[in-house]
Amino acid sequence: MAFKFEELRVWELAINLSAEVSKLVKSFPGEEKFVLASQIQRAADSVALNIAEGSTGQSNAEFKKFLGYAIRSAIEVVSCLYLGKKRSLINEEDFSRLYSNYETLIIKIQALRNSF
Repeated sequence: MAFKFEELRVWELAINLSAEVSKLVKSFPGEEKFVLASQIQRAADSVALNIAEGSTGQSNAEFKKFLGYAIRSAIEVVSCLYLGKKRSLINEEDFSRLYSNYETLIIKIQALRNSF
């Protein structure tokens, strides 16, 4: 593996969750394609992208800052999950699964950030 982020479990988890979000939003109706579907997908992608960007050639302080951005993006995904559920776009099963997975991811990113 050529890049530091490729060795990070939190990055791998973020990539996998982003793929799950991508599958989920494909079922959203057309009128949500450029609204909530776009927003939640961008937030989900941002988690992994911030982890990767912060890990490469940065100081520990800079990496911690980017991990903070990743946490904020993950929290944005959770908020989007609530919006999707409220709009009847996300069923209870998908909501609960993704909510739990993002909660775990946030805890893991926080632990990594606190390890510096």
